[in-house]
Amino acid sequence: MKKIYLYLIALIFICFAIPIIFTRPFESRKTSNKIPENIIENNIAESTYDYKNYNSIKLLHKKTNKIEEVDLDEYLWGVVSAEMPASFEKEALKAQAVVARTYTIYKIVNNDGKHKDADICDDSTCCQAWISKEDRLAKWDDDEKESNWNKIVDAVNSTQGKIITYKGKPINAFFHSNSGGKTEAPVDVWGGTGYPYLQAVATAGEDAYSQYSSNASFSKKEFEEKIKKEHSDFKINFKEKDCIKIEEYTDGNRVKTIKIGNLELSGVEVRNLFGLRSANFKVEINGDNIEFEVVGYGHGVGMSQTGADSLAKEGENYEDIIHHYYTNVEIVDM
Repeated sequence: MKKIYLYLIALIFICFAIPIIFTRPFESRKTSNKIPENIIENNIAESTYDYKNYNSIKLLHKKTNKIEEVDLDEYLWGVVSAEMPASFEKEALKAQAVVARTYTIYKIVNNDGKHKDADICDDSTCCQAWISKEDRLAKWDDDEKESNWNKIVDAVNSTQGKIITYKGKPINAFFHSNSGGKTEAPVDVWGGTGYPYLQAVATAGEDAYSQYSSNASFSKKEFEEKIKKEHSDFKINFKEKDCIKIEEYTDGNRVKTIKIGNLELSGVEVRNLFGLRSANFKVEINGDNIEFEVVGYGHGVGMSQTGADSLAKEGENYEDIIHHYYTNVEIVDM
């Protein structure tokens, strides 16, 4: 009889225990708000941006120091019209729109608090240029105002929601005016490890945009004074052969290192010291002057705007242009 009671007790225990054993782990997975670390690292960080929050942005106007909330696409009308000539090909303007949208989203996602309560500013030396519709129209001739503005708006609206990603994340979509025929890797401009999607790539046809090339001339005295502002120990004897000599070039054909007197400087530093348009330059002593011959305009990283226009003239669409300048990326709909 005792055995029967023991069997009954054991059976009752098993009946209650089995549901508990098999249901609790699933309940905990369903109700827990904590995301496992491996999921955060491998999946979530790459794919769960809620872009619905980015229909509008907070724009800091640097001159007035005021913040304005603007619809994202309306903001991009001002960016594209400020950053690229309306005379450029439609597909180039569309590429610029996608690049500018991506750059904006990247800034929001990776907000470093630089502009406090704002997402981005309207200063091209800090973020990207922006101009109001009224100011933009005022700069165009009367007979082209409407067509130019409609062309800009169409470039933004026809690519609405499109951004560029690398491994699921918005890229830091750098761009510049003219590469001089080949873009630059970020490591050769700002140092660091760079970005895998930003490589040095060539673009044919940019030599047709001769207005982006330039020359700069400085007297020997001016030349010395500008360098001494940053390097008080600078010395140079202009009578010595090779007192100014380019020693190494980057993959993008820009000056990497240059020997000037007793100093070895980077091409980027020389560009900044003398206000040159790019680090793609030749330099020579001509009598009492130091003369620079400069090719291209800008840091050279990412999409070249004149290169985009050149590719569009050859029949490439905006997606082709983007894939030309940014390596192993995807164009997705946010």
